[in-house]
Amino acid sequence: MAEIITIICKRTVVSTKPVQAGKSYPLSVLDRHMEHNHLRMVLYYPSMGAPTKPGEITGRLRESLAVTLTHFPIVTGRLQKNDNDQWMIKCNDAGVRMLEAKAKGSLEEWLRNVDRDKELMLVYWEEMYHKPYFWSTFYVQITEFEDGGLAIGLSCTHLLADPTCATMFIKAWADTSFLGKMMSPLFFYQLPPRRPGNTRPNYEPYNSLINHYKASINKSIDLVDKKHTTVSFSFSDDMVRACMEMAQPNGANDKLSPSPFEALAGLFWVCISKVKGVRNGLIDMSISLDARKVLGLDKGFFGNSTVYNKVHLESFQENSLSQAATSIGEVVAKMDNKGIMDLIEWLRCNDDQSPSLMNNCDLICASLEVVDLFLAIFEDGIAPIHVSCYIEPVLGLGKVLILPAKPRDGQLSRVVMVTLPRDEVTKLCQTDLILQLSPTILMDLNKT
Repeated sequence: MAEIITIICKRTVVSTKPVQAGKSYPLSVLDRHMEHNHLRMVLYYPSMGAPTKPGEITGRLRESLAVTLTHFPIVTGRLQKNDNDQWMIKCNDAGVRMLEAKAKGSLEEWLRNVDRDKELMLVYWEEMYHKPYFWSTFYVQITEFEDGGLAIGLSCTHLLADPTCATMFIKAWADTSFLGKMMSPLFFYQLPPRRPGNTRPNYEPYNSLINHYKASINKSIDLVDKKHTTVSFSFSDDMVRACMEMAQPNGANDKLSPSPFEALAGLFWVCISKVKGVRNGLIDMSISLDARKVLGLDKGFFGNSTVYNKVHLESFQENSLSQAATSIGEVVAKMDNKGIMDLIEWLRCNDDQSPSLMNNCDLICASLEVVDLFLAIFEDGIAPIHVSCYIEPVLGLGKVLILPAKPRDGQLSRVVMVTLPRDEVTKLCQTDLILQLSPTILMDLNKT
C-alpha cells in the first residue's frame, strides 16, 4: 500500500519574518492535560484552475505557508521545560516540517476506495522523541494526485492546539493563499484568572467535572494497540432533523428538542452499545465540547479549550434514543462557565499530577461542530470536496467525532466519523436505528 504514495521530499518551512528575540509562550492547564494526544486532519481538493506542472501548486502553497507562519510563532517554536518543569514554547523560528508527495491515480478514485490506513498516509506524524527541543510540533503534507486533485494534511500535538485551533491555522493559510491576507484575527492569551467568589470559605465547586478528571488521572494508561478502522456517515439536513425528532421525549415541545449533537451522540451511543453486546443499559461514554463561548473567549483564541465530562444514565429502555439524548443534554447544560472554571481552578491546584489520556477507557463522543474545514478555500475559490479529522490515539471503547458537513447539504447536516475495532464497524452499519435514517457511508468497508 505504501507504493501508492511517494514522498518526494521533506523540508522545513520557516516564517518570512523573524519573531521577537526571547519571546516564549506558557501553556495552560488544559493544554498540558492533552500532552499524550495529537490531531490529524485531511482536506481534499479537486484540480485547482488551469492544468499545472507537477509540484507547481505545492510550490505556491509552500510560499503562502511561510507568510502565514509569521502570525503563528507558537507553531514555529519548540517545546522546552520552564523552571517549574512544565512545558512552554520557545519562539525560535524553527519552522514546521513539510512533506511533498504524489499519489497514483485520481482523487475521485482515491475517495471511492479510501479507508483509515490509507487516509493516514496523507497526513504525516512523528511522535515526540527524546530531544523535544528539536521536534516539530506541527507537520504539513501536500499530496498531488497524478490524474488530478490534491490532499492537504495537517498534524499537530494536542498539547498546543485543539481541533478549533488547527482549523484556524488551516483557514489562515487558505486565506493567505487565496486572498493574500488573513481574514480572522488571532488571540494568544491565558485562560481566565481565578474568580474572586471562589475564595469564599463556604464556596462549593461543581464536582462532576472535577471528579471525571480525577478518575482519568488516577487510571493507568492502557496502550494496547487494537486494530481500529474508521467509518464516516454523512447525514443530510433532513436526516438530522429526523434524528432530533426521534430523540425528542414524548410530549416535549420544540424548546426541549435535543440539539443536532445531542441527538446524533445519543444515536451512536445506543447503536455502539448494542454492537458491543450490552443488553441492559449503555456502555460508559464521555463527551467533549469546545468551551470558548462558555468561557467568554474570543473566537480566535489559540489554545486548548476542549473539556471532557462523563454522561450518566441510571436506567435504560432498549433503543430509547430519547433517554440517551436527554442524558447527554443534561451533561452539556452543566458544562457552564462556573463548572468549567471550577475545573480549571482544580487543575491549577493539582498541576503536579501527570497528564491523563481522556480517551483511555470510555467511548468518546466529541462535538466538533465549530470545526468547519469546508471554509478553507486555497485557490480559485475552490472549496474542499471532503474532509476528515482524527484525534489520536484511539483507546478505550472507541471514538465518535461529529463535524459539520458541506454547506450545500443544509445548515443541520453533519458528518459523523466513528473509530472502532474492525469487527464492530460492519455491525454498526447494519443497526436498525442508523439504517432507518439512511446516511451516506463515506469510507470504504471492504477491509473491515
